Amino acid sequence: MRAKSRVDEKKLIGGNDMPVGSEHRTRGLLFIVSAPSGAGKTSLVRAMIERLDSLVVSVSHTTREPREGEVDGVDYHFVSAEKFACMVAAGAFLEHAQVFDHAYGTAHADVEQRLADGLDVILEIDWQGARAVRTLLPDAVAVYILPPSIDVLEQRLRARAQDDEQIIARRMRDARLELSHADEYDFQIVNADFEQAACALQELIEGQRCHRQ
Repeated sequence: MRAKSRVDEKKLIGGNDMPVGSEHRTRGLLFIVSAPSGAGKTSLVRAMIERLDSLVVSVSHTTREPREGEVDGVDYHFVSAEKFACMVAAGAFLEHAQVFDHAYGTAHADVEQRLADGLDVILEIDWQGARAVRTLLPDAVAVYILPPSIDVLEQRLRARAQDDEQIIARRMRDARLELSHADEYDFQIVNADFEQAACALQELIEGQRCHRQ
């Protein structure tokens, strides 16, 4: 894989005017951002929230316990396995998945409310979730964050010093599967240099907004 930090020239599929008042609001844009673990997706999304107005990250529901410093309703909506199952049965999720020992899901009503309020929303989900969301909301703009190479990805995972060898091996297996679905996305950005990748993602979002205007 050739390293690059630019937006692949695929297609522009909509954009967003900024909210102009309570009486008339343009519906927000939905962005899907996916990447294998270690590609830098979360850091890039955080940078976008800091740099751009009227852009928010969808807060997922999860059955796992909060980690130190995490806040309910900010980092995740922490719910019991029983409540999560009830939400699945009620069709409350745009997408949901079992990740290792815990369930995660994106509530349809939460996303729709933000979009109706004129906010642009980012979903950080995997390729399976992206497929499910785009089935229901085909206007979503899907972006895949790629590492410069699979070797660099493994180096980044090891440099984090958060996982043992077994987990790293599992993440690498998952990464190879996930990377095979990158071409399903509208845009691809290679995160070889963080600032260049951040500028590319910012340019993409701003371009989508201007396109609709």
